[in-house]
Amino acid sequence: MSELSQAPVGGLTQVPVGVLAPERFEEAVGTRRFAPFASRMEEAERLLEGRAVWNVNSTAAGGGVAEMLRSLLAYARGAGVDARWIVVPGNEDFFRLTKRLHNHLHGSLGDGGGLGAEEAALYKTTLQPSAEELCDLVRPGDIVIVHDPQPAGMCAGLVDTGAAVIWRCHVGLDRPNKTARTAWDFLRGYVEPAHAYVFTRRAFAWERLADDKIVVVAPSIDAFSPKNQELEPDAVPAILDTAGLVPDGGTGLGTFLREDGTPGRVDRHAEMFEDEPVPRDAAVVTQVSRWDRLKDPVGVIEGFGRHVAPVAGAHLVVAGPSVAAVADDPEGAEVLAESQTAWRALPQPARARVHLAALPMEDREENAAIVNALQRRAAVVVQKSLAEGFGLTVAEAMWKARPVVASRIGGIQDQIEHGVSGILIDDPRDLESYGAAVAGLLENEERALKMGAEAQERVRDEFLAVRHLLQYAELIEKLLGSV
Repeated sequence: MSELSQAPVGGLTQVPVGVLAPERFEEAVGTRRFAPFASRMEEAERLLEGRAVWNVNSTAAGGGVAEMLRSLLAYARGAGVDARWIVVPGNEDFFRLTKRLHNHLHGSLGDGGGLGAEEAALYKTTLQPSAEELCDLVRPGDIVIVHDPQPAGMCAGLVDTGAAVIWRCHVGLDRPNKTARTAWDFLRGYVEPAHAYVFTRRAFAWERLADDKIVVVAPSIDAFSPKNQELEPDAVPAILDTAGLVPDGGTGLGTFLREDGTPGRVDRHAEMFEDEPVPRDAAVVTQVSRWDRLKDPVGVIEGFGRHVAPVAGAHLVVAGPSVAAVADDPEGAEVLAESQTAWRALPQPARARVHLAALPMEDREENAAIVNALQRRAAVVVQKSLAEGFGLTVAEAMWKARPVVASRIGGIQDQIEHGVSGILIDDPRDLESYGAAVAGLLENEERALKMGAEAQERVRDEFLAVRHLLQYAELIEKLLGSV
């Protein structure tokens, strides 16, 4: 046995999937856009009768992939499709390795570890029990969508079942470097047997993959989820007050609608790292993301402290999940600690205007409602990532008609039309440009409001689940005609 734990881990988890009526999208996109979607969903129901559509990933909570799956699969089930969700298990060494792969795919060395024979043995040994268990459940004619690096090693076995297998890569790099290609070389043999490879952007598609198997599908958000739904006017301050992000002292109730239509209420508190609370009347700038170095929370904090705090009276809230709650992200606690160090190093009075929030994750819908309220409370939303596959938090903020300042990288640049529906920073490490963009929007409220309104319409046109489901239906129809 090597230093890496190669003890088999087993026991797939089948995540419960709700049922949501696709008809509700007519309200969000209008009848003209909804009609072709409704027709295609009827065709998909007939085509997929008796078949299961399996989705396989490594976590049911935390991150954009889990969030998208939860809503997309529920709408698919509402359209009569037998959509299922499987989570593969792993140990600490496996998730450290797959986090390394994730970082490499973004062109970053991450923890600096290798991707050699020992890591390949760990990867294969960890996934083997899960692959065997799932292959016993999958039937010929089923569809299996395998998401990201963690379960990619299962593709070949699933192809042998007679299923149509799609590998979906949610991460990538516009201009790949040697580090990214190292991850491609590690993973390519595992994903090549799949019948199709889905990437967020064409630029993300790997070299030496069959070009006729490559499909581009951008992610989307659910306009009606607890994270994106409209909130009652007094719910926003009440939610933020209860969660401890922006004390309000009001008497409103922090309520929202759960995915099943039942009422929900925010009861839990965030863990706050701050000198003093955000004043109830302060303008707020916020970034919401995992505690991940590629999201650059340290740069967000330092740039605000140097270039926004001296010229504007706003407060910054950098929020992410409780680090104990995201099983497949072992670096979260380290990055939160680094963010705290950066915050403590700020000079006063800038430090007093920066707040870190670790959001409760015991109830994921409650967590989503807190994020919703925080984005709606913000005057400006930031996503200053160093690398990004898509950046769902950008579309989420845009849907709420908030102006977004974000890095011109990955799928972010597909969402924001620079100067129209947001502001793109050419160099995400340029803290002065980031600060100037944020401060400029804080100073020009009319421009910020106009930009937010344009942003909302762009999401309505391009980044709601209607488009996403249509593209998957077309891909599956094509594959079933050829597999």
